[in-house]
Amino acid sequence: MTKLGPAPKSRESRNRSAPRGGPGFASQGKYVLQRDAAVPLYHQIYLMLRDEILSGQRPYGSAMPTEAEVSEIYSVSRITARRVLNDLADQNYVERKRRLGTRVVFRSPAKPLEANIDQAVDSLLALGQGTTVNVISVERREATATVASALQLAVGADVIRAVRVRCLDGVPIGYVVSYVPGELEAIVNESSLVRAPILTLLDEAGFRAKHAEQTIGAMQADVLCVERLHVEPLSAILRITRTVYDAQDKPFLRTYAHYRSDRFNIRMDLQNPGTD
Repeated sequence: MTKLGPAPKSRESRNRSAPRGGPGFASQGKYVLQRDAAVPLYHQIYLMLRDEILSGQRPYGSAMPTEAEVSEIYSVSRITARRVLNDLADQNYVERKRRLGTRVVFRSPAKPLEANIDQAVDSLLALGQGTTVNVISVERREATATVASALQLAVGADVIRAVRVRCLDGVPIGYVVSYVPGELEAIVNESSLVRAPILTLLDEAGFRAKHAEQTIGAMQADVLCVERLHVEPLSAILRITRTVYDAQDKPFLRTYAHYRSDRFNIRMDLQNPGTD
């Protein structure tokens, strides 16, 4: 059985004064860079894009942004953007071809492990019940290419984006961003997320999790992780990317969870199926 972190007795709460935002994004929709940090801008962008590749947000064969797009997204020069993409190519994460653009060539060597979805959901619900949650924002947005692909929607389709920070004994341990299709706004909203974890809300509405795909990896804390989780810049963060499917194999929930490595761990009880 998989157990996700500690689950002491606590309650759900909401922080109305918390700032708005999401993973890697400022409220204006731009990626956040530490422009006064010792780490060069090009390397900060490199780390962000590399982490997106390693976590599966940018899967094998997918197109990377062009130099012009990187320059615009991160508000940096074309020279900086070119260095970012070249560094990714030098490390064999992407391949750059003239007139064909830049595409992801990294394939994860990890073999998928199978686990019981009910036990995994129980662990997630126990985590939700054992911690407090600050609802940072719940808003309607247009689906990016990555989110649209995960939820099997058209790019630009309406999605609901929910941002929460989970705390244990008053200390933030998790920064969680979830997406659901736009028609689920009546189910996933600020008031409902205060009452119960998102999986509980969806299950009560008839969206029963049949199976899920989950990727667990590591990243270095970006600006928003530093702000939300109260950690040092570039400290180790555990990131979990999860897509949940219903009985018709239709995805209805995409979540990016970021956890402090010094306050959170994943425990798995492994058993030999050939023993009693």
